[in-house]
Amino acid sequence: MMRTLILVIFIFKITIAFNQTAIESEQFVDCTIDLTNDKVTYDPSYYSISYPNGDVPANKGVCTDVIIRAYRKVGVDLQKAVHLDMKQNFADYPKIWGLKSTDKNIDHRRVPNLMTFFKRHNAEKAISKNAADYLPGDIVCWNLGGAITHIGIVINQKSTDGLRPLIVHNIAAGQVIEDFLFKYKIIGHYRYGLN
Repeated sequence: MMRTLILVIFIFKITIAFNQTAIESEQFVDCTIDLTNDKVTYDPSYYSISYPNGDVPANKGVCTDVIIRAYRKVGVDLQKAVHLDMKQNFADYPKIWGLKSTDKNIDHRRVPNLMTFFKRHNAEKAISKNAADYLPGDIVCWNLGGAITHIGIVINQKSTDGLRPLIVHNIAAGQVIEDFLFKYKIIGHYRYGLN
């Protein structure tokens, strides 16, 4: 009887802990769509920002800031999460920028770093040419040509022909909703922290 009670309590605690950490995908998508109501100018400038929960000015941003801001709206600070993971696992992250240590102002605002972070946290999903494989709340990364990378979030709205989910992203026109999924070569597909 005592063993059964302990087992029930243990399962109950695990269930509560899991439910507190899993983000409702519908809530995340709603928060992502809400970002498109903000007037944001594309600005790739380097900013010194506070830590944790730092952000560039609210009226500025790049593609990664869409991801950072969407997760922040549901209580996840990717600035802190990426910084701590990079600090402990610096050798696993790209060396594209010639850094010798982490930089909490910019590391989370770089697509290759976010890709590495999501992969290291078992959030990687298969890349496919099947639109049905991309669910609302999924994160997609593209190569725009050469070494230019891009990132956006799949939402629960469809293209005008109904064949593809739309994407919230910022590709020099502010935080917008577009039919973008298969516009460029997909190089990453992730689902991080969502149920």
